Amino acid sequence: MAAPLDMEQSALSLELLPTDPLLLILSFLDYRDLMSCCCLSRRLNQLSSHDPLWKRHCKKYWLISEEEKRKRNQSWKAVFISTYSDLGRYIRYYATLKKAWDDLEKYLGQRCPRMIGSLKESVREEDLDAVEAQIGCKLPDDYRCSFRIHNGQKLVVPGLMGSMALSNHYRSEDLLDIDTAAGGFQQRLGLKQCLPLTFCIHTGLSQYMALESVEGRNKYEIFYQCPDQMARNPSAIDMFITGTSYLEWFTSYVNKVVTGDYPIIRDQIFRYVHDKECVATTGDITVSVSTSFLPELSSVHPPHYFFTYRIRIEMSKDALPEKACQLDSRYWRITNAKGDVDEVQGPGVVGEFPIISPGRVYEYSSCTTFSTTSGYMEGYYTFHCLYYKDKFFNVTIPRFHMVCPTFKVSTARMETNHNEYAVDEDEDSTDTDEYEDRRRVLDIPAPPGRCPRHT
Repeated sequence: MAAPLDMEQSALSLELLPTDPLLLILSFLDYRDLMSCCCLSRRLNQLSSHDPLWKRHCKKYWLISEEEKRKRNQSWKAVFISTYSDLGRYIRYYATLKKAWDDLEKYLGQRCPRMIGSLKESVREEDLDAVEAQIGCKLPDDYRCSFRIHNGQKLVVPGLMGSMALSNHYRSEDLLDIDTAAGGFQQRLGLKQCLPLTFCIHTGLSQYMALESVEGRNKYEIFYQCPDQMARNPSAIDMFITGTSYLEWFTSYVNKVVTGDYPIIRDQIFRYVHDKECVATTGDITVSVSTSFLPELSSVHPPHYFFTYRIRIEMSKDALPEKACQLDSRYWRITNAKGDVDEVQGPGVVGEFPIISPGRVYEYSSCTTFSTTSGYMEGYYTFHCLYYKDKFFNVTIPRFHMVCPTFKVSTARMETNHNEYAVDEDEDSTDTDEYEDRRRVLDIPAPPGRCPRHT
């Protein structure tokens, strides 16, 4: 019985398999298992070093192209090992972040080359270690990995992380380099152990990343700070959450840019969100709406949520010339989350009476506020025909919703006696165009010069 058993054991041995089936089996192994096979036997060591096996891993984990491999003048296995020795701790994140950066550079290089020119070269591993020693906190690996690709950008306008412009308010956020971010590291109450990721030179606005789970924040959560204006305690800072990790925050932003969800206007990225169903066509005229939440002009306490919207009015290029018309007035029906309704009617839009003709597009931006975290608007424009001046007609504005992002209330507020706070909810804006020129809730200086209202 011993001989058949020996034959069975021999039949199951990998050593006896032909080369091609064995290489096929090895092609399904991850890089860790492939390296382990090198230590098992002389034959497996030889086959595990087969260069095409490592080509797949180089492309999967490091996005290394054939051209880059030729420049290195190394085998695929040598390329993988040398890259791993430098970036191995980031192998979970590198391919995702490298692709995001590559996609962003390719997309903006064709549309906003000036912005791409503001990007800084990567930093070294020892530079990141030095920053950790300086601030006394560990940086998350996905954040470190991104800075091994690009060290943020110079403090310029426009900022890489998006812009927003109203008649007397402008914001453009730069992605901070590692040294500037470390210089803005916070240890004060309310923002304890928080690292700034972005900065707007006009408003002073930053998005922060929490490096520890303190003051009610989750570790590595990303947010806009929002001072509690009803609190006596200056450390009472509410937070509008923008990401749960650096990887999620950065890649989701890049995806919205390169897919065109965020429009490029005057060489800047505008963080307007467009619902593809938020379109209405009346005759030859189509109206579509995009919206954006402005955290720097909003507050949780008191409840005041500021939104801007961008409207596009377009007449079909196939319309007859006599269809040309001029906008006379607007009507809005504004509803907040409580079901309270305001109706607004007024002449023109943002002080203008645009003429729409076949193939022409007119766009404008305006704003509104809610005392609830969400609401919606709908309405119509009244036009008159240029060829038949006594002919008037209405064009539908589709219903569009505005929703405040997730926010967290300051732990300082929750720990304080609630009797210290007055509760006085703001009323909703009743005329979005007139509201543009009122004083804002937050006293933020306007930038020098006139910011574009119409683009």
